[in-house]
Amino acid sequence: MFDKLTACSLSVVHRDWCLGKLRAALEDMGYRDGDTMFGAPYDFRYAPPSPGQTSEVYSRYFKELMELVEAASERTRKKAVILGHSFGGMVALEFVRNTPPAWRREHIERLVLVAPTLPGGFLEPVRNFASGTDILYVPATTPLATRAMWRSFESAIVNFPSPAVFGRLQAPLVVTRERNYSASAQDMERFLAAVGSGEAAEPFRRRAVPKMSSFAAPMVPMTYISGVGNRTPLRLVFWGDDIDAAPEAVAYGDGDGKINLISVLAFEKEMRRQPEQKKQFKSIKINKAQHSTIVTDDFALHRVIQEIVEANNQKIPS
Repeated sequence: MFDKLTACSLSVVHRDWCLGKLRAALEDMGYRDGDTMFGAPYDFRYAPPSPGQTSEVYSRYFKELMELVEAASERTRKKAVILGHSFGGMVALEFVRNTPPAWRREHIERLVLVAPTLPGGFLEPVRNFASGTDILYVPATTPLATRAMWRSFESAIVNFPSPAVFGRLQAPLVVTRERNYSASAQDMERFLAAVGSGEAAEPFRRRAVPKMSSFAAPMVPMTYISGVGNRTPLRLVFWGDDIDAAPEAVAYGDGDGKINLISVLAFEKEMRRQPEQKKQFKSIKINKAQHSTIVTDDFALHRVIQEIVEANNQKIPS
C-alpha cells in the first residue's frame, strides 16, 4: 500500500490519508502487517517519473519496492495486489509502468488505484501553488507561511490541469484582474510567473508537461476506483489585486471534490483504447465518495476492500 511518508508521519489533520482504517479492516480479516500486508511509504516531495524520465530518488525507491514485492510474493506464494490512494495512486502506477513487462507478469496480481492523481490533472494543485496548502502540517502556521516550502517540492507542479482534458471546456481555469489563464502549458507558465514563481516554469515544462500526455498502460489487471457525485472546482477567481489571497471556486463539475470526473473519464478512455489493457481494466465509481475519505468512509471502504480480497480469491466476512 502506497502512502505519504512526510504527511503521514506529521499530520494529525490528514491522518485518514495514512490508510490506517483500511489496514485495521484488513487485519480484522486475517492479514498481518509485515507478513501478508506491507506498506511502502514514499517521500511526497518528489514526483515519480513517467517512463522515459529519470529520478534519482525514485530509482532507488522503485528498486527497493521491487525487492519488497519479490520477497512478499515468495513469502506468500502469491502475486502481489498493489494499492495506492491519491498521490500514492500515481506512485503505484508509475512504479508498475517502470518495471520490466516480464517482471510485472510474474509478480503483480492486480493494481488497485483509489482516487489517484493522474495525467489529466485537477485544479487544486493550482490553488495550492498560489496560496499554499494544509497538506504540510506545521503547528501554529498557515498555508501561506509554508507556501515557499511547498513550491520547492517537485510534487507541487506535477498535477496541474492538462490542456488535452481541460482545454475542451473552452473556458478559463483561473481568472484574475490582470488576465485569464487557460489550461495551456504557456498560460500555466505565465500563471507561475504571475504568482511570483517564474523559476518554476522550467521544471514545469521539463517534468510536468510530458506527464500530462503519459497514458501508457501498465499492462496488468487494474481496478480504478473513483468518487463521483460531489461538487468539484472547475474555475478559480482571484477577486482582488492581492494574488496571495486564497481564490474562490466559481464553477463546478462532477468528481470526488478534488479530482474532476472529466480527468477520470479521460484516463479510462486511454486505458480502453489499448486492447491488451482494455481486457484487464475495471472502473468503479462510488457515488458521494470524497477524495480524502474514500478510504475511511465505511460505504466506500467496503468497496475498496472487496477489490483487494477478490483479487486474492477470498470472501469478505459477513
